[in-house]
Amino acid sequence: MKIVNEFKCAFSANSANEGLARAALSAFVIPADPTAQELADLRTVISEAVTNAIVHGYRGTSGEVSIMLRLLPERVVYIRVTDKGCGIPDVARAMEPLWTSAPEEDRAGLGFAIMQTFTDSLHVRSVPGKGTVLTMRRRLGVQDANEAE
Repeated sequence: MKIVNEFKCAFSANSANEGLARAALSAFVIPADPTAQELADLRTVISEAVTNAIVHGYRGTSGEVSIMLRLLPERVVYIRVTDKGCGIPDVARAMEPLWTSAPEEDRAGLGFAIMQTFTDSLHVRSVPGKGTVLTMRRRLGVQDANEAE
């Protein structure tokens, strides 16, 4: 896989750092000249992924969340969010809209549905007791030469 650019970082599984992930993604992807809607979608996706890692992966315990952002050829944005939390015992069930592992916290259970809607692909790899890796791709639209002027 050819990589045009790449950014990696890791931070404490603290909800205050969810904004850091959004800001990092924004700064990373801006040179690719996304539309305002594409940028908003990507910011939502990383926000959901990081929030899921913090809230569901670590369930109030300490840990680390890692993100890797890549710009691939043909304006494809690659996002990987990793945690070493409790893992997901049944990924298929967890991806069902409105299902949540924390109903007592009044969670909507829409995180994966949102990520699927705003990306071209979403892959979830999880091992109970070892953590979860979310990998997403989104191809930015091809801009019309007249729009760029």
